Amino acid sequence: MAVNQPQKEEKKNRYQVKVLREKCIGAGTCVELAEKTFQLDEKNIAVIIDPHGNSDEEKLLAAQACPVGAIVVVDQETGEQIWPPE
Repeated sequence: MAVNQPQKEEKKNRYQVKVLREKCIGAGTCVELAEKTFQLDEKNIAVIIDPHGNSDEEKLLAAQACPVGAIVVVDQETGEQIWPPE
């Protein structure tokens, strides 16, 4: 008799994030707040290592904490830019 195992719930991310590398100053707040999504590269500029690494809330908080507004957050379902405000 087979035992039913609970299926692992797939993490759904509605927000897409993009780093504006030309604006990034390497402050690292995005890495501190969403370390599974962001990392600083060899030039000390933020890169996305896993767009689904953190929750939408964590990614939005990281974007809002960026001192130079170098992270753009877009709602994938509506196409609306969530952050920064347009």
